[in-house]
Amino acid sequence: MRSFEHGYFLEQPISQDMLITVRVLGEHRGRQSLYQEQSPQLLETLKRIAMIQSVESSNRIEGITVDRDRLEAILAKKTKPQDRSEKEVAGYRNVLAEIHANANRLKLSPELILQFHREMYALTGEKGGHWKEKDNAILEVRPDGRQVVRFKPVSALSTSSFMRKLCQFYHQALEERKAEPLLIIASFIFDFECIHPFWDGNGRIGRLLTLLLLYQAGYEVGRFVSLERLIEDSKETYYETLLKSSQHWHEEKHDLRPWWNYFLGTLIAAYKEFEDRVGVVTSARGAKREMIRQTIGRLPTRFRFSELHRACPGVSYPTLKRALFDLKREKKVRCLGKGRDAEWERIGS
Repeated sequence: MRSFEHGYFLEQPISQDMLITVRVLGEHRGRQSLYQEQSPQLLETLKRIAMIQSVESSNRIEGITVDRDRLEAILAKKTKPQDRSEKEVAGYRNVLAEIHANANRLKLSPELILQFHREMYALTGEKGGHWKEKDNAILEVRPDGRQVVRFKPVSALSTSSFMRKLCQFYHQALEERKAEPLLIIASFIFDFECIHPFWDGNGRIGRLLTLLLLYQAGYEVGRFVSLERLIEDSKETYYETLLKSSQHWHEEKHDLRPWWNYFLGTLIAAYKEFEDRVGVVTSARGAKREMIRQTIGRLPTRFRFSELHRACPGVSYPTLKRALFDLKREKKVRCLGKGRDAEWERIGS
């Protein structure tokens, strides 16, 4: 809310680099429909993979982990979640699926945010869907084990009022059209994290809201490339930029630019990965194999089959194996051992 009060975010200086980034993102958005028409089968594959990676990464950032085989079975609804971690993962999947299916029908409001929180915890037996009942703090654990307060969010008593005003300010900013929608979205997500309205689950709900608002603004890359995975891959920078931009937030003297740059940079990285994967495919045939080839190109020069499998969730063992041996015949990779755990090496660039 602090970023929107008195038009504060409108007064933030914007660099030429940021303007160029926003323009480039607009160009990426304009090319989405073209790719969707050209490669529908590949896009369906990318959607399945992005769903798995999004659920896995967003929960793993918060220390919630599930065995990969169990995770894929839970997301495919082939098995029921058993322990607390699996139930939280399944709850996240349910909210994410709702956003993917109904983004343009969902209107941002405190009630919708509470609904997402309630659904995320619905299978755990814990009562979600209510604002925090006592004050919380964002802590940092030092190497010696000591905990220090990185940021003090708003009080529990003020949370409901802050969240209602934040949603109102967001809609008002979009309607007034005085600012770039991407920066309005980034500012909303930032203020949400500063308010920290829940006792638990703030990071995950914030990432779900990021997808919802981006989809509503026409930026749908998160359907095909997991933004949550990109955030996990840059987790230290993610937390560092939140910390930098949150300094003096309560006094409305904070600097939104570190967070804006990180937010836009993550989106640029997602679109580049998306176009790298889709742009080289001119037909639907061989979509999975082409994706495997590209994934190998991003792995370290030497890699194991298990690492390739983790990087290509949703792709079967036989398909991975066939793709590897095709590349071996083409002398693009070589096997350095025997058995499923053998190390492979990429040849050339």
